Amino acid sequence: MAENEMLVLKDLRKTFNPGTVMRKMALAGVDLTLNKGDFVTVIGGNGAGKSTMLNAIAGTFQIDNGAILLGGRDVTHLPEHRRAAFLGRVFQDPMTGTAASMNIEENLALASRRGQSRGLRWGITAKERALYREKLASLDLGLESRMGSKVGLLSGGQRQALTLLMATLKQPELLLLDEHTAALDPKTAEKVLRLTRHLIKENSLTALMVTHNMKDALALGNRTIMMHEGKIILDLNEEQKQHMTVEDLLAQFEKASGRELANDRMLLT
Repeated sequence: MAENEMLVLKDLRKTFNPGTVMRKMALAGVDLTLNKGDFVTVIGGNGAGKSTMLNAIAGTFQIDNGAILLGGRDVTHLPEHRRAAFLGRVFQDPMTGTAASMNIEENLALASRRGQSRGLRWGITAKERALYREKLASLDLGLESRMGSKVGLLSGGQRQALTLLMATLKQPELLLLDEHTAALDPKTAEKVLRLTRHLIKENSLTALMVTHNMKDALALGNRTIMMHEGKIILDLNEEQKQHMTVEDLLAQFEKASGRELANDRMLLT
């Protein structure tokens, strides 16, 4: 693994329900390398393997074949809880990724202690509280004055913004974003995407973002990959992205896959 490489996927393969009529090959030999600081958007139709790839990286399940290297270490066989020390993750559902019954500062404290052993002493220090207030203020949502509020009382957008902050608080080696704005209304989604761009840039993070929105995929990040039937069929660099429209991207997909993309959500502009 080269010094500048943060993530390397080698021939990832995963079949669900093998030997049954429900057999589904979700990953069919995925090869991908992300350098430090890369912000890669991932697009593709339903069942293309986008979320499966993120789950494989996170260790949600064990892959059938291949290797996953993160930050120079082989994490292929590491359990999910061990990988969590290196990863930040935000899911599609705003209810996932936070503890609804705990307040905002308690959730942030959990995030700041990710990967650490937890003893009997678990107080939040004044220094930590000041840091959380400062970080929350940067979201521009007024949450810095509601640190004692239960997270379950927040709106979907507020909760997703908090989850983003929690996922980036310890500057993870890799940030995984799995359609993290799909459940939000367009105005809120736009604000969360602006926040996403800001946090990635501010913390110089390496990020992999799955989206159904082709316009967002082209506008965000320095690279876009497209998946189809468990494989990466397109890999566009920053310069290629800058000169491409959604229509161009659709044409590229049809050329690479030999099929028309029948998914209206992909056409959102």
